[in-house]
Amino acid sequence: MNKILVVDDEEKIRALIRKYAEFEEYSVVEAANGMEAIEKVKKEDFDMIILDIMMPELDGFSACKEIKKIKDIPVLMLSARGEEYDKIHGFELGIDDYVVKPFSPRELMMRVNAISRRHHPAASDGTHNQLKYEGLTIDCDSRIVYVDDERTELSPKSYELLLYLAKNHNIALTREQIINTVWGYDFYGDDRTLDTHVKLLRNSIGPYRKFIVTLRGVGYRFEAL
Repeated sequence: MNKILVVDDEEKIRALIRKYAEFEEYSVVEAANGMEAIEKVKKEDFDMIILDIMMPELDGFSACKEIKKIKDIPVLMLSARGEEYDKIHGFELGIDDYVVKPFSPRELMMRVNAISRRHHPAASDGTHNQLKYEGLTIDCDSRIVYVDDERTELSPKSYELLLYLAKNHNIALTREQIINTVWGYDFYGDDRTLDTHVKLLRNSIGPYRKFIVTLRGVGYRFEAL
């Protein structure tokens, strides 16, 4: 049973998420603010955190940054604001997903389940442990990427994007194919969100950004021998 930490200053929101999460057989722990969440992360292990942004004492962005220093836990962020800046800032901090309030509890759980499947697969899919293209190495077991033997930090979403592109190297992938596979659910956003992730990924892999080729009007292709 996966354990989720639900962090929100609104008790009704926490109760709603608990109800649906427990129905999906998740174990739920609650925190009312960012400081409380950090203390719980220090004492307990969690498989995922659902984290609100607007909270007293410590906001979700700051809490996420501190939590990532302690443990690498998947984070789904909640916010009453849907501005692109907030989403980009969240993804730069390493969150897995971003949901705008008011939200559908069923949709929220779809996203939670998608994150859970990505981080805790039931069994190996038989793929190679490593993918290597010149000085770019993707370690599929540890989910670590190396650029010229130096480890580079990628957000969970950037890693999933790179892995999907690399596994399908030299194949033209449409935006729809990429979004459906990497996000794993009905995508709510626009093309700029995908483009932002590609930009962040290219910056992270430095000289090997050359592998990710933009196909105008189509999508992207990972070009490598």
